[in-house]
Amino acid sequence: MMDITKDHGKVAEELFRSGCNCSQAVVAAFEDVTGFDRETSLKVASALGGGMCRMREVCGAVSGAMLVLGMACGEGADSDHAKKSALYKMGQEFADSFKDEMGSIVCRELLGLPEGKSEAVPEARTDAYYKKRPCAEIVRIAAEELEKIIK
Repeated sequence: MMDITKDHGKVAEELFRSGCNCSQAVVAAFEDVTGFDRETSLKVASALGGGMCRMREVCGAVSGAMLVLGMACGEGADSDHAKKSALYKMGQEFADSFKDEMGSIVCRELLGLPEGKSEAVPEARTDAYYKKRPCAEIVRIAAEELEKIIK
């Protein structure tokens, strides 16, 4: 059950600034929803950072939000068509609201980068990094939009 007093956006931004990748920050911010412990949150989302392993495809914050949405509202072993349809509708609503706010759900477009993957090695998290990358804000907005959808 979601802690309605928790500011998931603020928590996600703090986690990102502490060194988590974008996807990890969103998933870990919603541990009250997923039931994951911190280690599980970080591991399950670890390959989604940087638009999937820095390939700059779907934004990791968006991918992380979709993981949380699946844990909150998804189906389990029993395939339920109506539940799957409802989940897909919520996921599309999330993506639409994120696009309305940010302009895209694609990492390279959000960062103004050319098409193609980046180096596999992540950049060092310095003050200069945070000044040139809007990722902390993107993570916060993704978590805020997700919180609205889940509520």
